[in-house]
Amino acid sequence: MYVVDRRAQVAVAIGRIVIGIIFLWAGLEKLLGSGDGGFTAAGFLQHGTGGTLGWPFVGEGAEGPFNPTVDFWVSIGQNDAAMSVVNFLVMFGQLGVGIGLILGLFTRFSAAMGTLMMLFFFVAAWDFEFGIVNQHLAYAVVTFGLAVVGAGNYFGLDGALRDNVSPWIRDWIMSGERHDRLVAAA
Repeated sequence: MYVVDRRAQVAVAIGRIVIGIIFLWAGLEKLLGSGDGGFTAAGFLQHGTGGTLGWPFVGEGAEGPFNPTVDFWVSIGQNDAAMSVVNFLVMFGQLGVGIGLILGLFTRFSAAMGTLMMLFFFVAAWDFEFGIVNQHLAYAVVTFGLAVVGAGNYFGLDGALRDNVSPWIRDWIMSGERHDRLVAAA
């Protein structure tokens, strides 16, 4: 896919950078803001994965847990070996996705990993108190869109480097299409 209109290209680049900043901020908060021994997702996994449901699914006073996957998340939260992997993947995954999106480098891979992470968060949180769409699902949809549109082609390093890498890396890891094919498509 190629965005022809220059204003739309700027909008795609701004959206990519803004979402990248959100991911980078979340990762930095976990890396730098955990002065009490470091970040851990164990508390969330053990106590915050029961989920919520709102109208019309349940009436007032309904008791949870509502998340059918709660036992899976709690078991991970209680497993120290699994938590060391989860904590690493969440913190450095958010940093990597953020940096990749901000720079427009390895954009498809970064956006795909951001989408996957947000879908995991969506299922783990199971938060339908205010309807089916929450921030995790919204971020998953936006990062998926950034991957599909090849957002790194627009004011990103993928666009600058695309003619110098193999087609497989360009199409699946970066933002796709060589420059001469993009110009021909326009």
